[in-house]
Amino acid sequence: MISNPFRSPFPPDAAARNSAASWRPLLRLIPLLFLLTGCAVGPDFEKPAPAAPSDWTAWRSGDPALTAGLAVGSAPLPADWWTQFQDPVLDRLQQRAVAASPDLRSAALRFAQSRTQRDTVAAQRGPAVNANGAIQRQRSSEYSAGTRLLDLVAPEQRDELARELSSPFTDYQAGFDASWEVDLWGHVARSVEAADADTSAAAAMLQDMRLTVASEVSRAYFELRLAQRQRAIIERDIGVASDTLDLIRARARGGLIDDFDVTRQRTQLADLQSRLPGLQAQEASAINQIGVLTGARPGELTAMLAKASAGDAAAATRPPTGPGQRPRAGTGLDPDAVGAVEAGTYAALPDLSLGLPSQVALHRPDIRAAEYRLHAATANIGVATADLYPRITLGASFGYDSYQGHRFGEWGTRNWQIGPTLSLPIFDMGRRRSVVVLRELQQQEAAVNYQRTILKAWQEIDDALTAYGAERQRNARLREKAASSADAYALARARYTRGMTDLLAQLDAERGDLQARSDLADSDSRLRMDLVAIYKAVGGGALDQPSPTAPVAPAPCRNCDPSASP
Repeated sequence: MISNPFRSPFPPDAAARNSAASWRPLLRLIPLLFLLTGCAVGPDFEKPAPAAPSDWTAWRSGDPALTAGLAVGSAPLPADWWTQFQDPVLDRLQQRAVAASPDLRSAALRFAQSRTQRDTVAAQRGPAVNANGAIQRQRSSEYSAGTRLLDLVAPEQRDELARELSSPFTDYQAGFDASWEVDLWGHVARSVEAADADTSAAAAMLQDMRLTVASEVSRAYFELRLAQRQRAIIERDIGVASDTLDLIRARARGGLIDDFDVTRQRTQLADLQSRLPGLQAQEASAINQIGVLTGARPGELTAMLAKASAGDAAAATRPPTGPGQRPRAGTGLDPDAVGAVEAGTYAALPDLSLGLPSQVALHRPDIRAAEYRLHAATANIGVATADLYPRITLGASFGYDSYQGHRFGEWGTRNWQIGPTLSLPIFDMGRRRSVVVLRELQQQEAAVNYQRTILKAWQEIDDALTAYGAERQRNARLREKAASSADAYALARARYTRGMTDLLAQLDAERGDLQARSDLADSDSRLRMDLVAIYKAVGGGALDQPSPTAPVAPAPCRNCDPSASP
């Protein structure tokens, strides 16, 4: 019989008393550690307050005459600002873009990734609990380091005990372990704060992508309508020029004029016909661009967008007056319509209501994204500063371990451990302090980027308002020019029909009328594009879009000096 040389020197009741006594300091320490959590080292973020003008007219640069008559209201823009153009086709395109735009879907996925990353960081606040279990068949060496103790305790029984201890056996293990880092210096709190700010920045960039897509869809749509209106103008003039060529040929056959007038009219007709392919290419390009923005397959939007509306065709034409000057058959125009070019093919321009200048920093998603990035950079300084201080982790484990399967799970096979673990940085060649300096420089860069974003925003607003005001003045002059050119062309055509002038005067008047109507059509579309640029510059209705809760900073550590050594 082998005696047990490993009996405890303490009686059972003494061992129990020692175990209970060893728990008391730990039980006193745990509440203190909980009280210390929630503090945070590092600077707290201070929300910047960018300067803004009191009104939209006090700060504009450039020639004041360009925007002298431009009235800007203070009512905020709605989220669906494009509905102010009163175009049902544009409204349907915007709805489709929100649902199927690849750019929007990509931005939404980036936002989802940011939220998931935030949840990953926030999970550090709670404890980590793991379960484990194993069944292993094993044998130890008779001369391992563990058997050296036999030489000291029972040298006369050493070989017999070594063989007994090293014989093969099956070990049964099961249990769990838990750990929780006490966030004494706000390492986790600042990490969550930075992650919250990054998530808010991703949400702002998603809103910025929504605004960009809506603006690009609107701009491409107005470019399409411009190409279609220009095409309608050219096609109408081709019909009129073809009728005129027939008339001139009849006169030449009657000997009233020579063939030189026929050649000049043929040249005029060929010039008009040569402009059609370029306009058709512009129309196809605009349709393709809208398709990309709305996630449509090639050709899917052609039926809806390929033809100009009836109002486009009617307003793009100026039916001629005078004997024998009726539109050609098949043009779809009213033969009895008379008069000059219409005022435009679009609904009236909406009132320019942009909200208050002080709200631009709230409306523009890129400004809010820059602010959130500055917040994240500030919080990251606290994360790096917390790494200078000790870390305390509370750990505990409990389980069963037995080499006899029938005894596995009995109370005597239990094992456990509990207590804090301290990690104290002592020497790392200044790596941690270099990280703090790096985070401070990154925070300064984020502050500069925020300032640059503010300046860029005011520049874009100023440029957009100036361009819009200038185009309104140009549009008014072009409307007068179009009316005068239409009258001049009608008069020249009537005089040529009566033989009171030559063909050259009529051709000059016709070219002037065509150019005037083309310029007016271009200006009508440019006005809408400039208005879209203004809406984009002030941030559209981005405030009406849902956004996550702003990041919240933890309480600062009142007794910690971030610049001092731990």
